[in-house]
Amino acid sequence: MFGRDPWGGPLEISNADSATDDDRSRDLDRAALMRQLDETQQSWLLAGPGDQAGKKKKRYVDLGCVVVDRKIFMWTVGTILGLGVFIGFIMMIVKLVPHKRPPPPPPDQYTQALHKALMFFNAQRSGPLPKHNGVSWRGNSCMKDGLSDSTVRRSLVGGFYDAGDAIKFNYPMAWSMTMLSWSVIEYRAKYEAIGELDHIKELIKWGTDYILKTFNSSADTIDRIVAQVGVGDTSKGSSQPNDHYCWMRPEDIDYKRPVTECHSCSDLASEMAAALAAASIVFKDSKTYSDKLVKGAKALYKFGRLQRGRYSPNGSDQPQEWRSMLEPTGLEVQTMEYLPGMTNFQELRFFSAGCDSS
Repeated sequence: MFGRDPWGGPLEISNADSATDDDRSRDLDRAALMRQLDETQQSWLLAGPGDQAGKKKKRYVDLGCVVVDRKIFMWTVGTILGLGVFIGFIMMIVKLVPHKRPPPPPPDQYTQALHKALMFFNAQRSGPLPKHNGVSWRGNSCMKDGLSDSTVRRSLVGGFYDAGDAIKFNYPMAWSMTMLSWSVIEYRAKYEAIGELDHIKELIKWGTDYILKTFNSSADTIDRIVAQVGVGDTSKGSSQPNDHYCWMRPEDIDYKRPVTECHSCSDLASEMAAALAAASIVFKDSKTYSDKLVKGAKALYKFGRLQRGRYSPNGSDQPQEWRSMLEPTGLEVQTMEYLPGMTNFQELRFFSAGCDSS
């Protein structure tokens, strides 16, 4: 087959060349079918007449029990996180903004009286006072008690003065520590509620520390105890300085203060034993100190049992009215019964009342 050649030559169409082109076309189609198509190309081939070309496929999130749309899932998580941040911000503002609280109600009259009663013991302290004593016009006093007496020659600094004078009587001091200790044992929560628990425990320890100085508290058996420090006897008209003759501030006392000891005073020993025993219950959380108090109470009880006699006739300056005022009513026995491992304190009731001093 011949045609015109635009360049002046014959145009020849060969059947062989045409066959070759068909083969090539079939080879291209075969290669196209063998090549893997991506998702977009497959969507083009599978798209129906109404489908939009190039539409994106939706994505889903498999939560195990349910499959949700990814966009809805992200919106839900974002909303929850946003609410959490918002709530936390509000709570932080509420906590940081100062609130006006109503003032606490004024203390009742009994609480006020108790505060003042305990402050009395702060004012009556002898020896080196702590900085937080709370009585501005009081200072260190009688820092040579016991050391100025040639028959004793040991420190008896501390304790409480009896009243307006500066004598230190062991009998009323021990009785006071017994009463304070039992008030803590019975009404500990009440003291704590009004903020006085630490204060009263400090006062009790101030008294029991001194009582432990007035006898050999490290021994199991003793033969004497200190009954008082100072002297106040003016019945004989003596002009020698003493704590009744010279009315002055304890801080200004510079004269020697004699020490009175007793070797047969069951009533005094029993009261001192009761004070230490009751205090040991108050300080039961401090095992070392509590055990020390128990040991001292046992030694005093043993002394009172073996060295029987009354406190008053032994030359002390105890006023006669104290006999009826300070005689215990079985409280020492109750104290001992509370202590585990302490036995044979039943006779304490007789020593306390002076009924078994023969």
